Amino acid sequence: MFSHDAFAISTAQVQEILARLRPHLPANLKKIEPNPKGFGMRYEFGPFTGTEPCPEGPAAFRRDPGLTFVRESEDVAEHQLRTAADRILTDLYDTARKQWTDAVYVRDLKAVVQDAPALWAAYQREATVLETAYAYLRTPEAAGEWPSAVARLVDAQDSTAAAAAAFDRRAADIARVHDRHLYADLGRSDAFARAGHPQAADWHIVSYVNYASRSYSEHDAFLPLAAKVRHLIERQEAHLAKVARLAPAALTAPTVVAQVPNPRQHG
Repeated sequence: MFSHDAFAISTAQVQEILARLRPHLPANLKKIEPNPKGFGMRYEFGPFTGTEPCPEGPAAFRRDPGLTFVRESEDVAEHQLRTAADRILTDLYDTARKQWTDAVYVRDLKAVVQDAPALWAAYQREATVLETAYAYLRTPEAAGEWPSAVARLVDAQDSTAAAAAAFDRRAADIARVHDRHLYADLGRSDAFARAGHPQAADWHIVSYVNYASRSYSEHDAFLPLAAKVRHLIERQEAHLAKVARLAPAALTAPTVVAQVPNPRQHG
């Protein structure tokens, strides 16, 4: 015996139900059996690609004379058997649709990822160069070549901003897919992994609507990458301006190299 909703169904009844349901089962159903935990059924499907039509319960099921509704007052056993069959088929197609929906999500991600790995890697390289260039300005050595050091920072800022904008263009397409599959059972990290890009869980991708916005607050937690870089550059430039205001002489005075007397000249 096993339970399905309010009914306790015998093994013989299960076999009878499955026999009646067989003409209405999806083609890629590999196995259907009572759940080992003792409630409902367990279904195993062949892999969905996401290119198939959405699995839908066949309309012919409602017209099948062995499955049409029978009132309990007319036949208790048939009422229970047919009610259980209806619930099993409904549950089966619900499960199939969820797996198909996940497959569509993965298919859509595969189509839009394209060069995103290379774009993200390029951004990371430029961001590292920018971080290094900005950190160098805080060293004593930078004072000896301040204009050149600042020029290198500006170059790094421009390159990082360009790399972030390039990644954002691809990320917006990916974000649109995420938003379209917002209610899928499959999470983003798992979807990326199944699409062949497990590393994408570390990519900076926000909601699609944020890519269309042209105004962001400094404290917005959902900034696109280019906006985050822009705010970073603004903070860097504000800091440099403050340094120039508080210590202007240090940035403009020529570097004096101390001359060590040569003892041979005084011999």
